[in-house]
Amino acid sequence: MKLIRYQAPELSQWSPFNRLASLREEMNRIMDGSLAAFTGGNVGLFGGWSPSMDVVQDKDAVYVKAELPGMKKEDIDINFQDGILTLSGERKQESEVKEGESFRSERFFGKFHRTVSLPTKVDADKISATYKDGILTVTLPKAAEVKAKQIDVTVS
Repeated sequence: MKLIRYQAPELSQWSPFNRLASLREEMNRIMDGSLAAFTGGNVGLFGGWSPSMDVVQDKDAVYVKAELPGMKKEDIDINFQDGILTLSGERKQESEVKEGESFRSERFFGKFHRTVSLPTKVDADKISATYKDGILTVTLPKAAEVKAKQIDVTVS
């Protein structure tokens, strides 16, 4: 057996900034890469994706526009109940490329679910929806009791 005298490590060789750089690289890898391993194949935080949406109103109606490119109208569900509009559905992944591997994948696939609480009462019987060029537009006419009424003033 050979005894070796203890020598204190030189602190100049260890840099905390090197550890921060590797931590930053690891975070970038996780955030930039596919989260498919964590989400069961769906890309996006916690297994889903969320379409971009605009909610606009004028004096007659509330309009909800959602970006749903590449979807079929059969894969979109619209539900209205108690002043809450719910859009849900699933964008199915196209057939996978068998040759080679993906270089970059930024398109989201899988189920989505968006809920919007409307700012005013609407006439549920007159709600309509159109889907054109990947944009879903839901028109929700305002209820008669919330529409502003114009009152004419007569001069006598």
